[in-house]
Amino acid sequence: MSGCGCGRSCASSSKGVGGESKLILEALAKCEGPCGSKEIVQATGLDKKVVSDQIAELKSKGLIDSPARCKYGITPAGKATI
Repeated sequence: MSGCGCGRSCASSSKGVGGESKLILEALAKCEGPCGSKEIVQATGLDKKVVSDQIAELKSKGLIDSPARCKYGITPAGKATI
């Protein structure tokens, strides 16, 4: 396990993503256009609060963007990550 302290096996590098973040990136990569949170929740099976928190984190890392209000898409950096 990495030293993040969460008790789960997390990616050790700042660019790497794992777990929930990876599921979200994979779901966005499969979308034909920007997806809303509801579609991401359905595609991943994650709780909507988890999706919301992960979206904020992935946006801050530049792995996803928001081309339209409440819609999200994967960036080239996000695709390279998965």
